[in-house]
Amino acid sequence: MKAFAINRYKGPLEAMDVPEPVVGEHDVLIQVRAAGLNQLDEKIRTGEFKQILPYKFPLVLGHDVAGVVLQAGVKVQAFTPGDEVYGRPRKDSIGTFAERIAVPEEDLALKPESISFEEAGSLPLVALTAWQALVERGNVQPGQKVLIHAGAGGVGSIAIQLAKHLGATVATTASASNADFVRELGADIVIDYQNEDFEQRLSGYDFVLDSLGGENLKKSLRVLRPGGKAIGISGPPDPAFAKAAGLNPVLRLAITGLSAGMRRQAKKLGVSYGFLFMRASGEQLGQITALVDGGAVRPIVGRVLPFDRTVQALKELEKGGIRGKTVISAH
Repeated sequence: MKAFAINRYKGPLEAMDVPEPVVGEHDVLIQVRAAGLNQLDEKIRTGEFKQILPYKFPLVLGHDVAGVVLQAGVKVQAFTPGDEVYGRPRKDSIGTFAERIAVPEEDLALKPESISFEEAGSLPLVALTAWQALVERGNVQPGQKVLIHAGAGGVGSIAIQLAKHLGATVATTASASNADFVRELGADIVIDYQNEDFEQRLSGYDFVLDSLGGENLKKSLRVLRPGGKAIGISGPPDPAFAKAAGLNPVLRLAITGLSAGMRRQAKKLGVSYGFLFMRASGEQLGQITALVDGGAVRPIVGRVLPFDRTVQALKELEKGGIRGKTVISAH
């Protein structure tokens, strides 16, 4: 079947013929109708995560899928052929830039009925990231103050909506041209990151979702109230992540060192820092489906390109400037 894959780290994404997926007893074979693009795809292509996410080649990229069930493994209980599903396959099952993909049943949910395949294909990775940051790790409550960086981006645009649904007051950083857009999503306070310093305007926040890292993360720690929490999705990775990922002792030590400075600074300020590398969860996606069909969260698709232009789509993703997500469509 046709797919888009790399033959080596830092090598180009190329169209190639790859074997049909092997459908395990707990797997669901999906005819791909849409696949979202993520910065993670480009980071894997360039080898940024090769120490912690070792892959064999050729490697089909793609972490978001929406499509139709073609076949269910013998022990699959939740899905049958013809079901419309979506999901973020776990790390050893990625490869949604393909005509078909086999995905573990646990990683899938029924597609929201109120949206298209392209909209559904944009959601899994960013919606699960927002859910795991705000609900699971942040335990965001009504009346709390939440700062979400890069509010017009893939994760940010969903996180703003989810935080508002949870009852929080939401501040976000965005360009001036995206100010009205993020307000429409629910942002109460919009900071023009090109001309304003969010640290000068914000204080006493309960939670920050940081997607930029570095100096931005350091400043984010300083706008938190004592006991507040920052979750970073750009890094640096922390010891809890290294342990959960089952990394070897040498790598775990190295990762502990990477975040040591940030964790020290957080402790000094009386706040906490944690790193989030989202995980696949069909169960959480089921809850997100309910929010989408209930009108609390809407997917933000900035661009749709046909399947045969996947290479171009990934290259253009690097340039940035797209609201929400870029999606490739196979129908």
